Amino acid sequence: MTRLSPLSVPYRAVQRSASVAFALAFFAFTGGTAFGGVLGGLGAVALVGVAVLGIAGYEIAYFRRFEYELTPDTLDIRSGVFSRRNREIPYRRIQNVDISRNVAQRLVGIAAVNLETAGGGETEGSLRFVSYEEARRIQSEVARLKRGGKDGDAPEPEQELLFELTPRELAIVGALSFDLRLPGLVFVFGSTAFPIVASYVDVPLPTGSAAAAGVGIVALVLLVALVSWAAGFASAVLNYYGFRLTRVGDELQYERGLLQRYNGSIPLDKLQTLTVEDNPLKRRFGYATLLVETAGYAPGSDGTNGSGRASRGSEAAIPLATRDRVLGLVADLEGVELPTFEGPPTRIRRRYAVRYSLVLGAATLALYGANRFLPQEIPWFVPLALVPVAVVAGALQWRHRGYALAEDHFVTRNGFWKRETRVVPYYRVQTVIERRTIFQRRWRVSTVTADTAGSISLVGGDATAVDIEVADAAELRETLNGRLREALSARREARRQSRQAALGIRAAEPDRDADASDSGAVTDTESGVSETPAFVEEAEPTTAENEDEGEGGGEDEGENESEPEIEDEDEGEREGEEDEDEGESEETEVEQEADDPFIWGASAESGDDESDDDGR
Repeated sequence: MTRLSPLSVPYRAVQRSASVAFALAFFAFTGGTAFGGVLGGLGAVALVGVAVLGIAGYEIAYFRRFEYELTPDTLDIRSGVFSRRNREIPYRRIQNVDISRNVAQRLVGIAAVNLETAGGGETEGSLRFVSYEEARRIQSEVARLKRGGKDGDAPEPEQELLFELTPRELAIVGALSFDLRLPGLVFVFGSTAFPIVASYVDVPLPTGSAAAAGVGIVALVLLVALVSWAAGFASAVLNYYGFRLTRVGDELQYERGLLQRYNGSIPLDKLQTLTVEDNPLKRRFGYATLLVETAGYAPGSDGTNGSGRASRGSEAAIPLATRDRVLGLVADLEGVELPTFEGPPTRIRRRYAVRYSLVLGAATLALYGANRFLPQEIPWFVPLALVPVAVVAGALQWRHRGYALAEDHFVTRNGFWKRETRVVPYYRVQTVIERRTIFQRRWRVSTVTADTAGSISLVGGDATAVDIEVADAAELRETLNGRLREALSARREARRQSRQAALGIRAAEPDRDADASDSGAVTDTESGVSETPAFVEEAEPTTAENEDEGEGGGEDEGENESEPEIEDEDEGEREGEEDEDEGESEETEVEQEADDPFIWGASAESGDDESDDDGR
C-alpha cells in the first residue's frame, strides 16, 4: 500500500486551520476582552493555538491511515480517522483520472487526483495530495490497466497533438467571452453608486424625469456589459491558458489553466454527444467551440468546465478555433460532417414573433402599473419600440433551428444567441421522446428529443428537434427507433465476430450443410460423432448488459443505459468470456408492444409553457 505525500500534512493543516485561526483571532482582539479583560483575550489566543494543534494532529492521523494501491483489477483506497472506509474501484468503471494543481501546490510540488466514474454525482475517489510525478504515474497506470495491460514494461501508446491554443487564440477567447453571473451584483452596485458618482462629477444631466431615467438605464446597461465582459475575459484566460489536447491511445488528454492547472482525460468510448457551440460574434469571425459530453461528470473538481457553466458531464475539447478546424475534429472523432438541416414549418416564425411580442407587452404593462404608484414618472411605452426587434428575433430563431438524420448520427441545431449543434450516434440513444405543450397543439407541432446517458441530459442538454410537424415528429421517432436497433445489432455482430476471431473460431459458412449433403456425408446424429469444436459459444443474452462491455454508454451502473432486446440467430454458440461481465448490474429490458405507436419513447402533452425553448 502507498501513502500520500508527506508534504500533504502541513499543506492540509494550513489549509484547514487558516479560516479557524482567523475567526478566533478576530474574536480575541475584538470581543474577547469583554469576557474577562486581558484574560479573555489571552484565553482566545490559547484557544487558537489549541485549534491549530488539534487540526495538525488530525492531519497527521489522516496521513497515517490513508493508503491506496493499484491492483491488477481495481484501485483500492483505505481511509478514515474515526470511521474506516475501504473502497475498491474497478478500472473499467473509471471515466476520468484528473490532476489539478493551484499555484501553492505547484510551489510545494504536490497535486490532487480525482477519480470520476460514470453516472456519479460526486468524485468517486480523491487523493489529496500526492507528488506530481506520482499523480502522473497513477493516471498513466490506470489508463494502461483499463486497456488490459499486464506488463509494466509495455510501451506507451503514441501521442498525437490534436489542438493547442495559441496566445492569439487565447486573447480571442477572452475577447468573445462574457460572464453573465455578475449582472445582479453590478446592478446593485450601479444603482447605489450612480447617485454618488453623479454628485462628484460635474456633467450636465437632463433634468426631466423621463430623460434622467433613460440616461440612468443606459449607463447601468453599459456598466453591466463592461463588467460582464471583463469578468468573462479574465475567466477565459485563467481557465484556458496553455490549453493542449492530445490523443493518447483510446483517450483524449488535455491540459489547461493558469492559476489552477488541470490535467485530465476524456475516454473516447465514453463520448455521448459532441456539441459545436457559437454565438453571433463567433459566427461573424468564423470561430466555434467544441464540447464533448461523457456519461459521467466532467473533468475538474471545481464543478465548472472553465467556461462559466456547471460541468454537468460536458468539457471543452476545443475552447475556440476556426469553424473549419472544429468541424474537422468532429469528423475525425465521429466520422460525420454537418448535413443539411430540415427546419420547422414557416408558420412557426409567427409563433416566435408573437411570443416575443407578448413578453414586450407584459413588460409594458408592468411599467405602466409601476408608473401609477411611483411618484416619479417612468417611460412605460419604451418596450413597445422593440416590437420590430421581436419580429426579427422570431425569424432568426426559426432560421437557426433544424434537425438531420445522417447515416450513423442524429444531428440537431438550436439557438441564435448561443447556437448549439449536437451530434449523437444512434447507438448512444437511450430513449426517444415526443412531447407537445398546449401551445404546440394549437400550432400543430411537436418536439422530439433523443435522450442519452450523459448527465447533462438531466438539465435539458439532449439533442432536440423543436417545433416540427406532428406527422414528421411521429415519423422521426419511428426512424430513430429503427436506426437505434440497427446500430445496436451491427455493434453486437461486430463484437461477436471479434470474439470469434480472438478465439480462433471460424465463422459459419452458409453452404456448408448443402455441400455435406451433396457429398453423401453422414450427419452427426447418424454417425453418433459430434463435430462440435472443443469450445462453443453460447447463445448471446438478450439484454444489452453483457454486450456493451467496454462500450461507453452501457457498461456502468450509473449510466442506466438500456437497450432493446435483439435476438441473435446464432443460437447454440457459447460466449468465450462468460466471466468477464460478472459483477455488472443488470440493465432493464425494454419490452415493445406491437400496437403501441410510441416504441422506446413517450408521448407527453404538457401544460407547461414552452419548456422546450428554455435557454434558446
